[in-house]
Amino acid sequence: MKEPRADRERNDSEFTDFLKKGLLVGAVLLVLIVPLRMHQAAKAPQQAPVASAPAATAPKARVDAPVAPTLRFADFAGERPSADARHVADWAVFTSNHGKRAFVVVDKKDARVYVFAPDGKLKESAPALLGAALGDDSFPGIGDKPLSQVLPEEKTTPAGRFVAEPGRNTNNEDIVWVDYDAAVSMHRIRPTVAAERRLERLASRVVEDNRISFGCINLPVTFYEEALSPTVQKHGAIVYVLPDVKTPQQVFGSFDVRDAAQVAAWKKGALQAVNGPARPDAVQKVSLNAR
Repeated sequence: MKEPRADRERNDSEFTDFLKKGLLVGAVLLVLIVPLRMHQAAKAPQQAPVASAPAATAPKARVDAPVAPTLRFADFAGERPSADARHVADWAVFTSNHGKRAFVVVDKKDARVYVFAPDGKLKESAPALLGAALGDDSFPGIGDKPLSQVLPEEKTTPAGRFVAEPGRNTNNEDIVWVDYDAAVSMHRIRPTVAAERRLERLASRVVEDNRISFGCINLPVTFYEEALSPTVQKHGAIVYVLPDVKTPQQVFGSFDVRDAAQVAAWKKGALQAVNGPARPDAVQKVSLNAR
């Protein structure tokens, strides 16, 4: 049965009113909600875009070049010493056998004296007159003998390691003691006996000519006054008198510092340096004999 027209029109009218009211409410809600959301969005913090970091690369391993150990040798300043003189000087510097003192190398075979600063650099060198007799040891009691009683074979310059000691002779002349007990010193040349021709011998290039003294080491005056004496006075000094007969190794306990095997043995304690007894420095010791 069909719905009456009046009722149908009334229902359509009610539906239309309901639809209009719904649309009106929806519009109102849109007016209220949309601005609110836009306001909230405007207040929200902006997040910066996250940049992707490039892939990390492992650092290259650093390879340091091997560092060679510092080797210290004597500096002869261009001079050409004998093999024994270089051996002992290098050994003294390498092992610091002379400590913080200067040092002097007396090369008996070459009749030459070298004066080094504490850092191992040569200050000066000069020829020298030495004991007339070959030999590496002093005879017992030689220091107390009058010169007139000294036998020819007893006129030796002893080999060894000595502590230099400033002193004076009976003429109040300054000297440098090498071995006080044996009355062996380094001093200015004294041409007191004309027949000995000491000045001529000192100037000679023949080593045998330089063997004339009773055992003391006679030096040129300028060398003594400008090199040896000032160095001893300022720094103190160790005197290495090289042997005539023995080897430096026997006298000093030295070794070849340019030989890696010997250096390694020394570092392990297999090779022991012979320092010799060190007496206290004695100033103003007086010589009984002018040798």
